[in-house]
Amino acid sequence: MNAHLSSEPMSPQDRPARLTVGVVGAGRVGPALAASLQLAGHRPVAVSGVSDASLRRAAAMLPDVPVMAPADVLAHAELVLLTVPDDALPGLVAGLAETGAVRPGQLLVHTSGRHGTAVLDPATRAGGLPLALHPAMTFTGTPVDVQRLAGCSFGVTAPQELRLAAEALVIEMGGEPEWIEESARPLYHAALAIGANHLVTLVAQSMDLLRTAGVEHPARMLGPLLGAALDNALRSGDAALTGPVARGDAGTVAAHVAELRAHAPGAVAGYLAMARTTADRALAHGLLKPELAEDLLGVLADGGNQ
Repeated sequence: MNAHLSSEPMSPQDRPARLTVGVVGAGRVGPALAASLQLAGHRPVAVSGVSDASLRRAAAMLPDVPVMAPADVLAHAELVLLTVPDDALPGLVAGLAETGAVRPGQLLVHTSGRHGTAVLDPATRAGGLPLALHPAMTFTGTPVDVQRLAGCSFGVTAPQELRLAAEALVIEMGGEPEWIEESARPLYHAALAIGANHLVTLVAQSMDLLRTAGVEHPARMLGPLLGAALDNALRSGDAALTGPVARGDAGTVAAHVAELRAHAPGAVAGYLAMARTTADRALAHGLLKPELAEDLLGVLADGGNQ
C-alpha cells in the first residue's frame, strides 16, 4: 500500500506501512539505502545532489527519481535520509529547521556513525521524528552496496518510542539492528574506524612493501592469509595472535625495523605502534611470555629512537 499524505501530524503507530522516501546528499550511502527501501516496497520520490558524481550516482541507483533542492526533498517525502558528511550534518539540520522545511510527523534519518539523535534536535523541535541508523559497512557508490546490506549491522539510536520503527526500517533494508546509546556513539564510531579504516591502510601498506620485496602479485599472496587472520580474529579475539611479536622474537622484530628504515621509512612509526599494542595484548592474554617481553619491548623502544 502506498503512503498517503495528510495535513494532520501522524503518530508513529498510525504511520502507513509504505512511505515516500527522500534523499538529501547523494553520496555513496544515501542512494544505496533508498534503493534498499524501494525493494521493501517504499517509494523514493526525490533526491538532492550537488557534484556531478553524486548526480550520476543518483541517476544510476535511483532512476527516474527527480533531483531537487534539499528543502523540496523534505516537502515531498515522509521519510528523509540525511546522508551528508558528519561535519555538514549539524548545519544542514539547523538550516532545514530554520526555514520551516521540516514537517510534523516526518521521519528524519541520518546515517552518521559519530552522531546520535541529539544532532537532529532542531528538526525534532519542529515536529520531526529523529532516527540515527548507521550501517557498519563500507560503500562503493554502486549497486553492489545494496547486496552488501544483507546481514549488515546498523548502529541504531532513537527515542524509546521510535525504537521499534527504527529497527523495522533496518530489517526492511536487510540489516541487523544493534542498539547504541546516545552517549556511546563516538566510541562506537571510533571502534569501527580502527577496524575498517585502519585495515585498509595496513593492507595497502603491506602490498606496497611486498612489491618492493619483489612479489609480483601481492594481493594474491595476501588474500588467503588475511582472510584466515580476519576469520580467526573474529572467532577467537586475542587468542588468534601469531607472529614474531606474539612469540617474543625480539631479533626478528629488530630485523623488521631495520629493513623498514632502509626501504620504507614512512612505515616505521606504524609498525612500532602496532607492534607495541600487539605485545601488550599478547602479554595480557598470556601468549607472550614475560621473560621474552622485556627484550621485545626494549627493541620496540629503541626502534622508535633510532
